[in-house]
Amino acid sequence: MYHRLTAVAVLALTANPALARDDTEAYPNDTESDMGGGNGAADRIVVTALRTPVAATRVSSTVTVLDEPAIVALQPVAVTDALLRTPGISLSRNGGYGTTTSLRIRGADAGQSVMVIDGMRLSDPSSTAGGYGFSNLLLDDIDRIEILRGPQSILWGSDAIGGVVNVRTRRPTEPLEGSVAVEAGTHDTVSARAGVGGTSEAIDWRLAASRFTTDGISARSNGTEADGYTRTGASGTVTVRVAPGVSLDLRGYWSKSNNDFDGTSGDTLAYGLTKEWSGYAGLNFALLGGKLVNRVAFLQGETDRANYDPARKIRQISFDAHGRVRRYEYQGTYIASDRIQAVFGAEREEQRMTTASPGNNTVPYLLTPTSVDTNSVYGELRVTPVTGLTVNGGARYSDQSRFGSNTVLSAGAVYTPNAGATVLRASYSEGYKAPSLYQLFSIYGVAELSPEKAKGWEVAAEQNFGEALHLGATWFQRDTDNLIDFAYCPTSGAQPAICYIPGTTTTRFGYYANVKAAKARGLELSASGKLGVLFANGNYSWIEAEDRTPGATYGRQLQRVPRHLANAEAGIELPKGLRASVAARYSGTSFNAATGTAKLDDYWLLDLRAQWQVTDGLIVQARAENLTDKDYETVAGYGTLGRTVTFGIRSRF
Repeated sequence: MYHRLTAVAVLALTANPALARDDTEAYPNDTESDMGGGNGAADRIVVTALRTPVAATRVSSTVTVLDEPAIVALQPVAVTDALLRTPGISLSRNGGYGTTTSLRIRGADAGQSVMVIDGMRLSDPSSTAGGYGFSNLLLDDIDRIEILRGPQSILWGSDAIGGVVNVRTRRPTEPLEGSVAVEAGTHDTVSARAGVGGTSEAIDWRLAASRFTTDGISARSNGTEADGYTRTGASGTVTVRVAPGVSLDLRGYWSKSNNDFDGTSGDTLAYGLTKEWSGYAGLNFALLGGKLVNRVAFLQGETDRANYDPARKIRQISFDAHGRVRRYEYQGTYIASDRIQAVFGAEREEQRMTTASPGNNTVPYLLTPTSVDTNSVYGELRVTPVTGLTVNGGARYSDQSRFGSNTVLSAGAVYTPNAGATVLRASYSEGYKAPSLYQLFSIYGVAELSPEKAKGWEVAAEQNFGEALHLGATWFQRDTDNLIDFAYCPTSGAQPAICYIPGTTTTRFGYYANVKAAKARGLELSASGKLGVLFANGNYSWIEAEDRTPGATYGRQLQRVPRHLANAEAGIELPKGLRASVAARYSGTSFNAATGTAKLDDYWLLDLRAQWQVTDGLIVQARAENLTDKDYETVAGYGTLGRTVTFGIRSRF
């Protein structure tokens, strides 16, 4: 193992994520207060770490930022396509675009990360784990992505064990502006995006829409019928400056998708319909001469999922679920001076789920509504006692209507002796994940479940030599216990009380229980360099994420978590606006399931990318992905995209 680790580490240190470096000119926070930025580590601004703009050199946790130029260069279809190019992230998908997608940050389970778009937290309370499924999140109008790693429940609440993915859609910079992007390629794939907006002294606004369609591939590896996917999406933001220091924000996100999928035995005619929408209304106002900035907001998100099987003679629908989340938020940011900043707030979250699973064509639907509410207060203080050194500490107290109270803590420090050229970080943080409504109230549910809990720490170092060379290294460790897993009932003999569906005399074959523990540790290395017109970047991650549950699986690597991950890219960028590169991505072997010996093979994927900026507002681009047509799997028995070729244009006016 160690000779492979060394070899890939050397590769990573000869090249990295220039992608992880941010050169944005401005990045507004949840209150849309523009914060000036610039080139170089000392000027980078991030939002995710403090839910308000803060200089990267004052953040003790590891944050990767993909700005608009980096996203354009990557040419992703889905947000996950971009996330996979950053350290510590792996993905499994049950077929092509639109099928079930699981994202893992530093080996954390798919439901243990938080997804945020324009300040709106996305989740599906009707899903098994209650988190967000990334299958329908395409690029749309997104122009910035931040990935905050490690347990982050102090500010972000439940689910933030692996980390937080925070994306922002484009903001207007001209009185009236627009953008259009169209691309087409293999499998009759067509993607079209457009947006229009404007800015003035009184109002900023932008509306965008997208359409994606593909004939796709067979979801099953042994299938012969292509499973198609279509998706329509829209987003919008409006900021109205009501008075000096007072503004109103309205934001929205919506998508509707149709995806074909296969059964475990092969081709089927089954398909699923999914509708998602989120809305946000927030009032921002400043007090105490601008030192205290306040945000009061209401958010609501809903997800409707239904599966259909045309082979059923009477009732085609085979599954139906509806999830709704309402959030009431207050957040205050108090800036006592350039050296002291505090963030504090209170939240109420109301989750609702309604599910129906008709078992045959004659039994009537049994719609079952369930709910859970959570009230929380939190605070974090960030202090710079001497120039270059920032320390932080925070806490969150939550009270849930089912399991009761929970408290998490965090602390950290970051030091730069030379205005961002060298940055040293260390942090300790805690996270938790509340049981999902499905785990609590489905026919396999147990209402007395406790939250999953995680404690993690990391140390990191970053060295910048201007634009010529950037090096980074992070060591992390995370311990998680109280993990919720499915426990099976005895197959014979008398059944214990927990093996009966609550409130009935009907037995069940299993139930959810807090029975597992896990430990993850790892090393993330990154580097980027530029010499004249040549550039190179890369990263390598070694992730040891092991089961710590007493028994046969103790010490076993968690399912579908490769121990080795790597990315590398090298290319040329000419003054005439021509950029071309070759990129490689490596994923090591992993177990397909929590038990059993079946493994998913390791693989290398090779991509080619090119773009030409014809004028200031027009880019022509092309890419070839999986150039060698590598046959691989991220879930045993499910297909993956082979060689694909895509051409497109992007225009801003």
